[in-house]
Amino acid sequence: MRVVVQRVTRASVTVAGEVVGSIDGPGLCLLVGATHDDTQADVDRLADKVWGLRIMRDELSAADLDAPVLVVSQFTLYADVRKGRRPSWNEAAPGAVSEPLVDAFVAALRARGARVATGRFGADMAVELVNDGPVTILLDSAIWSR
Repeated sequence: MRVVVQRVTRASVTVAGEVVGSIDGPGLCLLVGATHDDTQADVDRLADKVWGLRIMRDELSAADLDAPVLVVSQFTLYADVRKGRRPSWNEAAPGAVSEPLVDAFVAALRARGARVATGRFGADMAVELVNDGPVTILLDSAIWSR
């Protein structure tokens, strides 16, 4: 699983002209992608890491501040652009695999006390955010399996 973590002052997701999820910060906007062999252990590890990361102002975590979180599914995090000009999506898990994993990630964050808004899985989404700092960090569950 991959998660792009962005510290934000605000963020929202719009689908077909309707805002389906939004937060007012300080908070986190999380772009989340899944690959074929991701497990619940990956979900839990990343939820712990994200919720406890000390990337908010004054070296606090989102948990310390009870900061809101916006989760947006993003299969393109697994794009492979090593050959040619067209990305390959082979490493991205299909919706039947990734949607339950993204939902489990949201549930894991909520179980840790996070207030989580979401985009709409599989929809054509417009994501707006104000990156604070800017702070952007890429987390990949594969680093724990090395």
